[in-house]
Amino acid sequence: MSREPAQPIQPPVEGAMRLRVDALSVARGGRLVLDRLSFSLSAGQALVVTGPNGAGKSTLLRALAGLLPRAGGGVALEGGAPEAELAQQAHYLAHSDGMKAALTVEENLDFWSRYLAQAPDQRSRAVDAALGVVGLAHVAAAPFGVLSAGQKRRAALARLLVAFRPLWLLDEPLTALDRASRDKFAAAMRDHCAQGGLIVAATHEPLGLEEAKELALGSAG
Repeated sequence: MSREPAQPIQPPVEGAMRLRVDALSVARGGRLVLDRLSFSLSAGQALVVTGPNGAGKSTLLRALAGLLPRAGGGVALEGGAPEAELAQQAHYLAHSDGMKAALTVEENLDFWSRYLAQAPDQRSRAVDAALGVVGLAHVAAAPFGVLSAGQKRRAALARLLVAFRPLWLLDEPLTALDRASRDKFAAAMRDHCAQGGLIVAATHEPLGLEEAKELALGSAG
């Protein structure tokens, strides 16, 4: 399964919530991939991170999720739960779907709902409702392992909906999705922002978020 922080905490989303990244530096394999990167994002906003392979898109998301150490700089989610780490207030969706092949789609999402939701939140969706959003209600009882690549990705996207967290960190979320599925997910992202959520997404493709800010990272060399 993909890594998720232990003991997640769900803070209320307030209008003053703001993600601040100040002079962030991250090194991998002895090479400085991100060098004094700074940006900010307010509640209701999305940031699309672009750039060639090796420019640091995935490195940025992993650093924000707390999966990579920082070589310098700071990251803070202002207006969130003061006792919680930023990673405890975020969903991180990487290339791995984070599901067990032998469990049904419904069982996988029920696990994530119970594991991630430590307190009731009206913005969290029931498993059947989340599957409806991504168009997978008809395969709820199917083992995850028998799904097509596109269906597996949609099930992974449904994980974002069953336990509300204000910050979504998305690494190429549109992988294997057809046009209809991309439109459904774009609507889900807009709904998340409308609820005061924030999104940082690394992608090579348009996400359908016309109002999103853009951060272009440099070349791999």
